[in-house]
Amino acid sequence: MTTLPIDNTLDDPTKRSPLVLGHDDFASVTNTICNVNERRRPPRAWYICFAISSTFLGILGILIGYLFWTGVGVWGNQNPAMWGFPIVNFVFWVGIGHAGTLISAILFLFRQKWRTAINRFAEAMTIFAVICAGMYPGIHVGRVWVTYWLFPIPNQMEMWPQFRSPLLWDVFAVGTYFTVSLLFWYVGMVPDLATLRDRATTKFKAIAYGIFALGWRGSMRHWHRYERAYLLLAALATPLVLSVHSVVSFDFAVAQLPGWHTTIFPPYFVAGAIFSGFAMVMTLAIPARQWWGLKDFITMRHLENMNKIILVTGSMVGYAYAMEFFTAWYSGSMYESFAFVNRAFGQYAWAYWIMVSCNVIVPQIFWFRKARQSILIMFIASLLVNVGMWFERFVIIVTSLTQDFLPSSWDYFTPTWVDLVMFAGSFGLFLTLFLLFIRFLPVIAIAEVKAVMPQANPHADHGGDH
Repeated sequence: MTTLPIDNTLDDPTKRSPLVLGHDDFASVTNTICNVNERRRPPRAWYICFAISSTFLGILGILIGYLFWTGVGVWGNQNPAMWGFPIVNFVFWVGIGHAGTLISAILFLFRQKWRTAINRFAEAMTIFAVICAGMYPGIHVGRVWVTYWLFPIPNQMEMWPQFRSPLLWDVFAVGTYFTVSLLFWYVGMVPDLATLRDRATTKFKAIAYGIFALGWRGSMRHWHRYERAYLLLAALATPLVLSVHSVVSFDFAVAQLPGWHTTIFPPYFVAGAIFSGFAMVMTLAIPARQWWGLKDFITMRHLENMNKIILVTGSMVGYAYAMEFFTAWYSGSMYESFAFVNRAFGQYAWAYWIMVSCNVIVPQIFWFRKARQSILIMFIASLLVNVGMWFERFVIIVTSLTQDFLPSSWDYFTPTWVDLVMFAGSFGLFLTLFLLFIRFLPVIAIAEVKAVMPQANPHADHGGDH
């Protein structure tokens, strides 16, 4: 990553470094991105979205209180489907959080310069999605006042967690992923927070941004330490992209239940997580670039690259769907074969074909260049992919639980209104956090965008990477 020793003083001509003197494009980058946070009033669409999302967040809080007061019987979970919407939503939100770390860490290590305009809000999306995901296991246990039993600490019952349980592996995997992703996101923002600190027009903003900027002055030593820390965190985050959703898949793969007991789940879940994560990045990027005037940063090239990744991962997910049927047939187990035939043609066939249509058929439209460059098509496609990936988790969890080995225990899972409204409320939590992020924190990595501009290294052959 190319260093830019001076980043915070571009708007004061008396303080400009000779290295960037006359680089008006650098100042333009700073002004445009900082204007998102510095304008007195955000766009009207921000107020409308924030009012809707905060309303759903308030409803979510009320329903969580209702759940604690009444018990988990308010959900549709029943024998044999003891896992229902809470675990479906948990796996869905964990998957949404994968694209941020992939864009930031893996593409950074491969020196893909096109990531710089979208990595910041993709990282933020990761943090907020994992917060939404972590909420569900906590409230799913029923007795939330003893959730500390999940952690390996002594307690008054002298009970210790079952370390052979994949549910406990989830605690460590998701907790580690959240911690590293949060540090990676925050460390990357430090130079930009210093920029907002130096441009602050009120004392409160100067103090607030100054605290989180950690005394950043843009010295060469600061840049050196920053790049070392950023590279280290990227290296730590990269294996987590593969490990976290693999561990989540173990919740199902290590069970003996037909439809779950398969070794294809770890790579299948990781591909699906990247697939759904990029679709959510697309869903958020398109309105953001429109409402905040960021079309010069989140360009059609960025959107087209993400469409290509959605096409590739969607094809991988479709291949995994086909291999599930093959492995069920090849296993010779009548239970496995019945589980997958029942998914496609049984009582939940409607959910299965929604999943296949949204996840396999819809992304194929991106084979066509016109579709990859159509804002309307890519936005609708990203929404449909998110719908399809939620139904994928629903199909995996519910169809296997409701019809297992014994026909005498078969049942049909029906969510209650509490299930449905709490799921909508989780989107309220996610969008509220994301809208607050856009309002108060730099939505695009200012320093990283400048580092890939031609002015940063005029003698290099950029080859159209910026």
